[in-house]
Amino acid sequence: MEYELKTPLKDEDISKLEAGDVVYITGKIHTARDSAHKRIIEEGAPIDLNGVAIFHAGPVIREDDNGKYEVIAVGPTTSMRMNPYEPQVLDMGVKAIIGKGGMDDATQKALVEDNAVFLTAVGGCAALYVSSINEVSSVNWLDLGMPEAIWELDVERFGPLIVTMDSKNNNLYKR
Repeated sequence: MEYELKTPLKDEDISKLEAGDVVYITGKIHTARDSAHKRIIEEGAPIDLNGVAIFHAGPVIREDDNGKYEVIAVGPTTSMRMNPYEPQVLDMGVKAIIGKGGMDDATQKALVEDNAVFLTAVGGCAALYVSSINEVSSVNWLDLGMPEAIWELDVERFGPLIVTMDSKNNNLYKR
C-alpha cells in the first residue's frame, strides 16, 4: 500500500501502516542525529515531540546574507547509532523515525509500545529528498554543529519512504 501522511502524525495514521508499505510525508519533519538524541535525553527536547517524524540526517545547509537557510543536500544517516537513545525518544511522543539500516530490538519494542514506525529512506537520494523541502522553518541547538542540530523542515510529499519496522512488531530486516 501507499500512504500520504500529514504531520503531526496521529495514532490512527501509524496503526494502518505495515512493513512494506510506502509512505510520503507532508508537513514538518525534524532532523536529529547522535548528539541531538543524547541532549534530548539529558536536557529535554527543544520542541514538542508529540506526533513528530525524526529524520536521522545531517543536512548540508547554506545560510544566505539575510540569515535564511537553504538545504543543499539531505540524505539518511545510519540509524543504529541512535539505538542507545531511541526508545526513550519514542516514549516522548515521536511517531516516525526516518533513517537507514534498521535499529535494534529495544527500538523495535518501543515502536510497538508507542505505536510508532521506522521508515527507511533510500541512501543516495539526497537530491530527490531536497526537492520535497519547501523551507527550513527553524533550527535548534546549532551549537552542536550544522549536521547535529535539529532542523525543522517544511516538506511536501517527502519520500518515498518504506515502512521497515512497524507498530505490529514486523521488521523487514528480520525476514
